[in-house]
Amino acid sequence: MFEAAPADTRTVVEELLSRIGEGDPERIAALYAERGDWKLDWPEAEHGRTDTPWIRHRSTRADAAAHYRELAEYHVPEDAGTEVERIFVDGRDAVVLGEIRGTARPTGRAYRARFALHLTVEDGLVTRHHVYEDSLAVVRAFEAGRG
Repeated sequence: MFEAAPADTRTVVEELLSRIGEGDPERIAALYAERGDWKLDWPEAEHGRTDTPWIRHRSTRADAAAHYRELAEYHVPEDAGTEVERIFVDGRDAVVLGEIRGTARPTGRAYRARFALHLTVEDGLVTRHHVYEDSLAVVRAFEAGRG
């Protein structure tokens, strides 16, 4: 089920953020190109941790859907939220600044993390998704044995 995507960068980014808020992984992924550049600014050794498996580089639309499914699986949905403070657009590129909050389902610990999200939109689809966030806050919420 592929939906037609709007062509202008700001419109695509706003639609993406709206769909992320709705939480349907397949609908979110429909705004990503079939192949893309998805990176998270985390130490490479921390990618693929069993307590935060969604934190890894991605490259396909199916990977994007899996990312949002894994996020939902590992977080308490009613305790999750994102505050978008600014969206800057320069041609095909956009930067979204804000703060996420979540609660780790396995530990019950809440966290808040500042983020910057660099997106590139080509032909109405997201081709770059680079996230820079306070990874330490997220890891601490998910670490077993922390109190």
